[in-house]
Amino acid sequence: MFDGFRLDRVDAGEVTLRVRYGGEGEPVVLLHGHPRTHTTWHRVAPRLSGSFFVVCPDLRGYGQSTLPSDAPGHAQSSKRAMAGDVVALMRHLGHDRFSVVGHDRGALVAFRTAMDHPDAVQRLAVRDGLPVIEHLERLNEAFVRIWWHWWFLGQTDKPAEAFISADPPAERGGGQLRRRVGRLRRPGRGPWHVRGLPGRLARRPRP
Repeated sequence: MFDGFRLDRVDAGEVTLRVRYGGEGEPVVLLHGHPRTHTTWHRVAPRLSGSFFVVCPDLRGYGQSTLPSDAPGHAQSSKRAMAGDVVALMRHLGHDRFSVVGHDRGALVAFRTAMDHPDAVQRLAVRDGLPVIEHLERLNEAFVRIWWHWWFLGQTDKPAEAFISADPPAERGGGQLRRRVGRLRRPGRGPWHVRGLPGRLARRPRP
Protein backbone atom coordinates (compact mmCIF):
# COMPACT_ATOMS: atom_id res chain seq x y z
CA MET A 1 0.00 0.00 0.00
CA PHE A 2 1.33 3.43 -1.02
CA ASP A 3 4.32 1.81 -2.76
CA GLY A 4 6.93 4.44 -3.57
CA PHE A 5 5.46 6.99 -1.15
CA ARG A 6 7.35 8.53 1.75
CA LEU A 7 5.74 8.62 5.21
CA ASP A 8 6.70 11.79 7.08
CA ARG A 9 5.69 14.20 9.83
CA VAL A 10 5.71 17.89 9.00
CA ASP A 11 5.61 20.86 11.36
CA ALA A 12 2.81 23.09 10.05
CA GLY A 13 3.02 25.68 12.83
CA GLU A 14 0.21 24.96 15.30
CA VAL A 15 0.23 21.25 14.52
CA THR A 16 2.39 18.42 13.24
CA LEU A 17 0.85 16.59 10.32
CA ARG A 18 1.40 12.96 9.40
CA VAL A 19 1.65 12.83 5.62
CA ARG A 20 2.50 10.52 2.75
CA TYR A 21 3.74 11.89 -0.56
CA GLY A 22 5.19 10.58 -3.78
CA GLY A 23 5.05 10.68 -7.56
CA GLU A 24 6.13 13.18 -10.17
CA GLY A 25 4.37 16.05 -11.87
CA GLU A 26 2.08 18.87 -10.79
CA PRO A 27 1.33 18.82 -7.05
CA VAL A 28 -2.08 17.69 -5.80
CA VAL A 29 -3.30 17.32 -2.20
CA LEU A 30 -5.87 14.64 -1.32
CA LEU A 31 -7.92 15.44 1.80
CA HIS A 32 -9.83 12.65 3.55
CA GLY A 33 -13.23 12.77 5.25
CA HIS A 34 -14.57 12.01 8.73
CA PRO A 35 -13.72 9.80 10.57
CA ARG A 36 -10.96 8.58 8.28
CA THR A 37 -7.27 9.28 7.69
CA HIS A 38 -5.06 9.75 4.64
CA THR A 39 -5.18 5.98 4.06
CA THR A 40 -8.63 6.56 2.51
CA TRP A 41 -6.70 7.31 -0.67
CA HIS A 42 -4.62 4.09 -0.76
CA ARG A 43 -6.09 3.02 -4.10
CA VAL A 44 -6.27 6.45 -5.69
CA ALA A 45 -2.90 7.96 -4.75
CA PRO A 46 -0.67 5.36 -6.45
CA ARG A 47 -2.63 5.66 -9.69
CA LEU A 48 -2.31 9.44 -9.68
CA SER A 49 1.39 9.34 -8.83
CA GLY A 50 2.33 8.53 -12.42
CA SER A 51 1.22 12.03 -13.46
CA PHE A 52 1.18 14.06 -10.25
CA PHE A 53 3.18 14.70 -7.11
CA VAL A 54 0.56 13.40 -4.66
CA VAL A 55 0.34 14.57 -1.04
CA CYS A 56 -1.97 12.79 1.44
CA PRO A 57 -2.04 14.27 4.97
CA ASP A 58 -4.00 13.34 8.05
CA LEU A 59 -6.03 16.45 8.81
CA ARG A 60 -5.31 18.08 12.17
CA GLY A 61 -6.92 16.03 14.94
CA TYR A 62 -7.27 12.94 12.74
CA GLY A 63 -5.07 9.87 12.61
CA GLN A 64 -1.61 10.68 13.90
CA SER A 65 -1.72 14.44 13.24
CA THR A 66 -1.80 16.58 16.36
CA LEU A 67 -4.47 19.02 17.53
CA PRO A 68 -4.08 22.16 19.68
CA SER A 69 -6.05 22.63 22.89
CA ASP A 70 -9.69 23.72 22.65
CA ALA A 71 -10.20 27.32 21.60
CA PRO A 72 -13.32 29.55 21.63
CA GLY A 73 -15.73 28.73 18.83
CA HIS A 74 -13.93 25.47 18.04
CA ALA A 75 -11.32 27.56 16.21
CA GLN A 76 -8.68 24.87 16.67
CA SER A 77 -10.75 22.49 14.52
CA SER A 78 -12.13 24.98 12.01
CA LYS A 79 -11.87 24.42 8.29
CA ARG A 80 -9.97 27.72 8.11
CA ALA A 81 -7.31 26.35 10.46
CA MET A 82 -7.12 23.12 8.47
CA ALA A 83 -6.82 25.08 5.22
CA GLY A 84 -3.89 26.98 6.70
CA ASP A 85 -2.28 23.64 7.53
CA VAL A 86 -2.62 22.53 3.90
CA VAL A 87 -0.91 25.67 2.60
CA ALA A 88 1.87 25.42 5.21
CA LEU A 89 2.40 21.74 4.37
CA MET A 90 2.67 22.37 0.65
CA ARG A 91 5.06 25.28 1.14
CA HIS A 92 7.19 23.03 3.32
CA LEU A 93 7.30 20.57 0.42
CA GLY A 94 8.30 23.36 -1.97
CA HIS A 95 4.97 24.15 -3.66
CA ASP A 96 3.27 27.55 -3.50
CA ARG A 97 0.58 26.51 -6.01
CA PHE A 98 -1.22 23.17 -6.17
CA SER A 99 -4.51 21.37 -6.81
CA VAL A 100 -6.78 20.16 -4.01
CA VAL A 101 -9.12 17.16 -3.92
CA GLY A 102 -11.43 16.75 -0.94
CA HIS A 103 -13.88 14.07 0.15
CA ASP A 104 -16.60 14.55 2.79
CA ARG A 105 -15.07 16.63 5.63
CA GLY A 106 -11.99 17.04 3.47
CA ALA A 107 -14.20 18.62 0.80
CA LEU A 108 -15.08 21.39 3.24
CA VAL A 109 -11.38 21.93 3.97
CA ALA A 110 -10.74 22.01 0.22
CA PHE A 111 -13.48 24.65 -0.26
CA ARG A 112 -11.97 26.78 2.50
CA THR A 113 -8.45 26.40 1.12
CA ALA A 114 -9.63 27.66 -2.26
CA MET A 115 -11.58 30.56 -0.73
CA ASP A 116 -8.91 31.70 1.72
CA HIS A 117 -5.91 31.03 -0.52
CA PRO A 118 -7.05 31.53 -4.14
CA ASP A 119 -3.53 32.30 -5.32
CA ALA A 120 -2.35 28.92 -4.03
CA VAL A 121 -5.12 26.68 -5.38
CA GLN A 122 -4.79 25.88 -9.07
CA ARG A 123 -7.69 23.42 -9.32
CA LEU A 124 -10.38 22.21 -6.93
CA ALA A 125 -12.14 18.83 -7.05
CA VAL A 126 -14.86 17.94 -4.54
CA ARG A 127 -16.26 14.47 -3.92
CA ASP A 128 -19.34 13.80 -1.77
CA GLY A 129 -19.35 17.26 -0.24
CA LEU A 130 -21.27 20.54 -0.18
CA PRO A 131 -20.50 23.86 1.51
CA VAL A 132 -21.71 23.73 5.13
CA ILE A 133 -24.31 26.45 4.48
CA GLU A 134 -25.93 24.18 1.89
CA HIS A 135 -26.23 21.37 4.45
CA LEU A 136 -27.69 23.63 7.10
CA GLU A 137 -30.18 25.37 4.82
CA ARG A 138 -31.57 22.01 3.67
CA LEU A 139 -32.04 20.52 7.13
CA ASN A 140 -35.34 18.79 7.76
CA GLU A 141 -36.75 16.16 10.09
CA ALA A 142 -35.79 13.28 7.79
CA PHE A 143 -32.15 14.37 7.73
CA VAL A 144 -31.95 14.77 11.50
CA ARG A 145 -33.50 11.35 12.10
CA ILE A 146 -30.93 9.62 9.87
CA TRP A 147 -27.89 11.69 10.82
CA TRP A 148 -28.55 12.08 14.57
CA HIS A 149 -24.90 11.28 15.37
CA TRP A 150 -23.74 14.22 13.22
CA TRP A 151 -24.57 16.65 16.02
CA PHE A 152 -22.01 15.11 18.35
CA LEU A 153 -19.34 16.98 16.37
CA GLY A 154 -20.51 20.39 17.55
CA GLN A 155 -20.69 19.60 21.28
CA THR A 156 -18.06 21.43 23.31
CA ASP A 157 -18.69 19.27 26.40
CA LYS A 158 -18.08 16.11 24.34
CA PRO A 159 -21.01 13.90 25.50
CA ALA A 160 -20.42 11.48 22.64
CA GLU A 161 -17.47 9.76 24.32
CA ALA A 162 -19.53 8.68 27.34
CA PHE A 163 -22.47 7.67 25.15
CA ILE A 164 -20.38 5.55 22.77
CA SER A 165 -18.36 3.96 25.58
CA ALA A 166 -21.52 3.00 27.49
CA ASP A 167 -22.95 0.85 24.68
CA PRO A 168 -20.93 0.80 21.44
CA PRO A 169 -23.22 -1.60 19.50
CA ALA A 170 -26.26 0.56 20.25
CA GLU A 171 -24.42 3.70 19.19
CA ARG A 172 -23.72 2.11 15.82
CA GLY A 173 -27.43 1.60 15.31
CA GLY A 174 -27.16 -2.15 15.00
CA GLY A 175 -24.65 -1.79 12.18
CA GLN A 176 -26.11 1.36 10.61
CA LEU A 177 -22.72 2.97 10.07
CA ARG A 178 -21.21 -0.30 8.87
CA ARG A 179 -23.95 -0.63 6.26
CA ARG A 180 -23.39 2.97 5.16
CA VAL A 181 -19.66 2.38 4.73
CA GLY A 182 -20.43 -0.86 2.91
CA ARG A 183 -22.52 1.04 0.37
CA LEU A 184 -19.65 3.45 -0.22
CA ARG A 185 -17.30 0.57 -0.93
CA ARG A 186 -19.37 -0.66 -3.86
CA PRO A 187 -17.80 -0.10 -7.31
CA GLY A 188 -18.15 3.48 -8.40
CA ARG A 189 -18.69 4.84 -4.89
CA GLY A 190 -16.39 6.63 -2.50
CA PRO A 191 -13.16 8.59 -3.02
CA TRP A 192 -11.16 5.46 -3.82
CA HIS A 193 -12.99 5.18 -7.15
CA VAL A 194 -10.45 6.94 -9.35
CA ARG A 195 -12.21 6.86 -12.72
CA GLY A 196 -12.26 10.33 -14.23
CA LEU A 197 -10.27 12.04 -11.46
CA PRO A 198 -6.97 12.38 -13.39
CA GLY A 199 -8.87 13.96 -16.28
CA ARG A 200 -10.57 16.48 -13.99
CA LEU A 201 -7.24 17.44 -12.48
CA ALA A 202 -5.66 17.79 -15.90
CA ARG A 203 -8.28 20.20 -17.19
CA ARG A 204 -7.13 23.74 -17.74
CA PRO A 205 -7.74 25.81 -14.61
CA ARG A 206 -9.74 29.01 -14.69
CA PRO A 207 -7.61 32.12 -15.23
